[in-house]
Amino acid sequence: MIRKAAELPDALALLPDTTAAKYLTRSVRTGQEEPPRVALLRASTPVEEHSARWATYPVRELVDEAMRRFGDDARARADAWLAPRLHATIRMTRAEASDTGLWNFLALVVAPGYVVWRHLGKGRKGTADGEAAEVAARRFSGRHDTQTFARLWWAAELFRDGDDYRPAEIACGNQDVLNTVLRLDVMDHRPSARAVVRLLERGTVRTGREVNALATAINSAGATLFYDGMAPDEEPELDGLWEWIRDVETAPPAPWESLPDGPKDGRIPESSVATMVRCFEGLFAEAPVRGRPEPGGAADKPVPAQGVSLEKTYANSGW
Repeated sequence: MIRKAAELPDALALLPDTTAAKYLTRSVRTGQEEPPRVALLRASTPVEEHSARWATYPVRELVDEAMRRFGDDARARADAWLAPRLHATIRMTRAEASDTGLWNFLALVVAPGYVVWRHLGKGRKGTADGEAAEVAARRFSGRHDTQTFARLWWAAELFRDGDDYRPAEIACGNQDVLNTVLRLDVMDHRPSARAVVRLLERGTVRTGREVNALATAINSAGATLFYDGMAPDEEPELDGLWEWIRDVETAPPAPWESLPDGPKDGRIPESSVATMVRCFEGLFAEAPVRGRPEPGGAADKPVPAQGVSLEKTYANSGW
């Protein structure tokens, strides 16, 4: 279970990757023991800014509610519920979110029980040979598309449409989007990210095989097509982002029964979304999908592990 409120530090901190790896023992990854709190706190660096956006208690309440709400039989469904609320609670720039130390601290100090619950669960406590099942280390400390909390925050960031989290909720409701599409560089292009969700909404893409085939087609075509040129995006309205971040001091907690409001930093141009929808529809129509006739007879190819450019900035703005 998650640490009791009395045991939580007041604010998030930064825990180095090397330290996180040191304490990710098998007993921690099987849920038999909690990570050594005192040692981890000593090795962590406090966040310099004193702000409500770094408070641990709102995050703890969210993950506690996610476990209560979805239980052991619907753990994957917690992703779509938690992602937008986590993003609206830990309000930060992309540059700040690219620091893996923050996510290490959240996973090992604030909510290790959630990591075990989400990626292990009661139904997988043991293996055929009697060994205890364990959570992969990357779920505690890993890339932005694999670490338990980072992948949800980044999915909400990349798939939202300005202050509208609905597209992000839809994206996070599909595990193949989180496991495959999220790792693609092109998802940093907002019209492309929105177009993928639009295809899900329309039912053009339904199954996991179809999502993976679409991801492979997008990734392959991206080597020759210039998506930014095809479907221009607008620069984010940074005043809206910073206002949203500042408002955390007086904002109420993220609502549980309705979606929160994201930063008012500009909606995605609909004309660009429509362009990418048509492009991706054409790519998907020609993509090989197991179980349906393959236009070119090519076999499925795995999507190479890539990653969104976490260092991307806009006019040196700190975004």
